[in-house]
Amino acid sequence: FQDLAEYRFDKLRYLPEIVDFNGYAGKKLLEVGCGVGIDLVRFAQGGAVVTGIDLAEQSIDLAKKYFEHLHLEGDLRLGNGEDLAFEDDSFDVVYAHGVIQYTANPQRMVDELHRVVKPGGQVIMMVYNRKSWLNFMSEKFGIGLEHEDAPVLRKYTAAEFRALLSRFARVEITPERFPVRSRLQKGLKATIFNTFFVPAFNLIPRALTRSTGWHLMAFASK
Repeated sequence: FQDLAEYRFDKLRYLPEIVDFNGYAGKKLLEVGCGVGIDLVRFAQGGAVVTGIDLAEQSIDLAKKYFEHLHLEGDLRLGNGEDLAFEDDSFDVVYAHGVIQYTANPQRMVDELHRVVKPGGQVIMMVYNRKSWLNFMSEKFGIGLEHEDAPVLRKYTAAEFRALLSRFARVEITPERFPVRSRLQKGLKATIFNTFFVPAFNLIPRALTRSTGWHLMAFASK
């Protein structure tokens, strides 16, 4: 589990900088698409009262073992983000990082996230940015994208993502995940990426690249 966490946060160094994992102590928090619980564990360690759902039974089984290993409490169960088995206004915070782009009906999922969060509560979401540096590299140079073999994989512009979230009272969208040197990846591709591409990208003024982050992070209030 520790190796998985290190790998995830090596790729997503921005995440603990913009998501306050320790800021929801005592709050009821739902993660949709929790996987093996890497992010959910951080919320639980910060004192949140956590619930996690996932479509994959194996992921939920591993998440339970992860929580048990760390002696943490969490309600971990099978569930579908398009049809949440919770009452309206059940949670203070709903978290869905990298989930909406893989669902058959993204609007239905967003509507469900909106339904189960309390008035004034927050929904934190991430989708892939179609106008990103990584999507450009993929289209021009054939660089593979994560989970590109999934049955459904959508990418959004910031405007499209905002339209998807139109039911929320307030929405802030921030592009994140820019090229950073990988501490864990090895081999020729990693060497080229770390030695040449990342420094070259960083020479470009951030004002010109700010909109090209691969991840569009949304913080939406009901």
